[in-house]
Amino acid sequence: MADVLALVEARLRTGLGEPDARAAVTFLGTDRFEVLRFTDGDVVRYATLGMSAQPMTDPTAALADPVEGPRAELVLSVRGGLADTDKVLRPLAVLAASPQVEGLVVAPGASLDVGEPLWPGAPFTSVLVAEPGGLVEDLDLDDPMDPVRFLPLLPMTPNEAAWKRVHGADALRERWLNSGTDLRDPLRKSVSLD
Repeated sequence: MADVLALVEARLRTGLGEPDARAAVTFLGTDRFEVLRFTDGDVVRYATLGMSAQPMTDPTAALADPVEGPRAELVLSVRGGLADTDKVLRPLAVLAASPQVEGLVVAPGASLDVGEPLWPGAPFTSVLVAEPGGLVEDLDLDDPMDPVRFLPLLPMTPNEAAWKRVHGADALRERWLNSGTDLRDPLRKSVSLD
């Protein structure tokens, strides 16, 4: 496990640079989760470290496979200086712990909800999991382990999350694209959904 996390942290540093802050959270009955902060100009990126230590397991499986199964870490990018986004550390750690705690398999197109604002004053309580491969390349591990995928998170307002449940992730992404939505704006309003 420690070897996997060392490789993951090295890959994050390769893709995002040196972290300028890190915080650790441990939930009862889970491993330790860290959130690293990377600053790149006016963009602040938060990446989890610890979610990939164990493969995610289908909640209907009789036994959890300790080696095989999807592995991932989460990456959130926001514009810095507009909101107190550093308070997102605990909600991100909660999301990273969800495969261990709730038996979730986090994959692109999924919605994850923390039930409270992602940071003080945030209009978002949930995120859409986007496709990996943009900022940080997948990390191949020794067989038979699956690669670690670095999944971008796109904050959603409650209205967007409800609309996505009905129309799907692709339709919501298309709305954002057609509206020129700045998904990194930590104070943005909901996209028009009519």
